[in-house]
Amino acid sequence: MRKLKGAVKETARQKRERKQEFAKMRQQIHTVVLPTFAVIFLLICVYVYLKTRPTSMQYA
Repeated sequence: MRKLKGAVKETARQKRERKQEFAKMRQQIHTVVLPTFAVIFLLICVYVYLKTRPTSMQYA
């Protein structure tokens, strides 16, 4: 048998499932990735603050 050129046309069901998967991925970005980046950013800020703050000069 000959193979036809081009990609196989997707059915309406496949298209709907693909859209649902993309929506699920977008939801995961908001629930997992963004909070993770926020926590990493805050940890870096706290580290930089602790390393650059002036220390008290108490010598006995």
